[in-house]
Amino acid sequence: MLLPALKLIASCHTAGRTFQQIKRTPLRQWLLKRGQTTVAAQGGSATVTVSTPNAVTDRLVGRWLVGCSGLVLGAVILGGVTRLTESGLSMVDWHLVKEMKPPRSQAEWEAEFSKYKQFPEFKIMNHDMTLTEFKFIFYMEWGHRMWGRLVGLAYILPTVYFWRRGYFNRSMKARVVGLCGFVFFQGLLGWYMVKSGLEEKSESYDIPRVSQYRLAAHLGSALLLYCASLWTGLTLMLPANKFPDSRRVLQLRRFAKGTGGLVFLTALSGAFVAGLDAGLVYNSFPKMGERWIPDDLLAFSPAFKNVFENPTTVQFDHRILGVCSVTAITGLYFFSRRMHLPPRTKTAIGCLTAMAYTQVALGISTLLLYVPTPLAAKHQSGSVALLTFAIWVLAELRKVVK
Repeated sequence: MLLPALKLIASCHTAGRTFQQIKRTPLRQWLLKRGQTTVAAQGGSATVTVSTPNAVTDRLVGRWLVGCSGLVLGAVILGGVTRLTESGLSMVDWHLVKEMKPPRSQAEWEAEFSKYKQFPEFKIMNHDMTLTEFKFIFYMEWGHRMWGRLVGLAYILPTVYFWRRGYFNRSMKARVVGLCGFVFFQGLLGWYMVKSGLEEKSESYDIPRVSQYRLAAHLGSALLLYCASLWTGLTLMLPANKFPDSRRVLQLRRFAKGTGGLVFLTALSGAFVAGLDAGLVYNSFPKMGERWIPDDLLAFSPAFKNVFENPTTVQFDHRILGVCSVTAITGLYFFSRRMHLPPRTKTAIGCLTAMAYTQVALGISTLLLYVPTPLAAKHQSGSVALLTFAIWVLAELRKVVK
């Protein structure tokens, strides 16, 4: 009995001595500089794990969130194409798991097509549609929904893994829970939007479409999710620049924040343009028809309804917001040129400016050519690209927390 006990004590003593040696060795210091999360010391049967600074885990989490924002970007682009091809109302019900398997047999396709025939879009707009044509719009909407589920998994599964590994501090735990909850909310909001286009409206014979309010809410929530993920990811990945606490730096930060908000608002106004097909009412630029201000700008009563329900007013507002955005970005560029900024910050502002003028060119071309689907999809994608560069600029100019 005594001999095994002495061996166990000796083993533990050896493990402790080995651990103390690692704490003092250059290897330990190198691992600390590299930002490794743990160091293991083994001696006999004992294993000791040591927590270390989380620089590497921050970069890992940052890359994950930037990757998630890329998936959200893909969902926004795919959703825009689904809208442009008028495919969004092809799936007339919603099931979280059941609809992941599309129809395969002829009987299944016929059954799905029969359900679609019961709703206004087929009765008013697509009454001569063939099954082959229906398959195209069905797969467009199905692909959009499956991409949404992929986005959900990309957020939730790594969140569980990183949480169990201890990669999140208290603040980051709150953020990722909020992001995951927002993904779930976004899926419910998408179906709530689709339902508005499936409702029978006996008093109207207009083309069935989803509510522009719900479309704007769906797009706006997607853009918020995108911005929050990208911002958090970039701030974890990119080391903060050290700026002097001067008045000009403070003005530049405020200017950049205001410009970013204007870019977001312009992108959001595009949802109302898409929801009302407002890009088809005045296909001329810079004037709207023969006038700078069209006659039917305030045709609806009360007047405030024109901002959200009059296609002419919605297009007019989108034009004004677009011009204001590119003007603000140009001003930000020239204001920043008079300051000594880090090279990476200058690059971000330069990319934002170049993308702004590209987006204006895409928007004008889309309007003049009567909204062709490929060009309109590029314009919608360009709005998110512009927002991306705005977030990058804000991440570069962020204030270092002391």
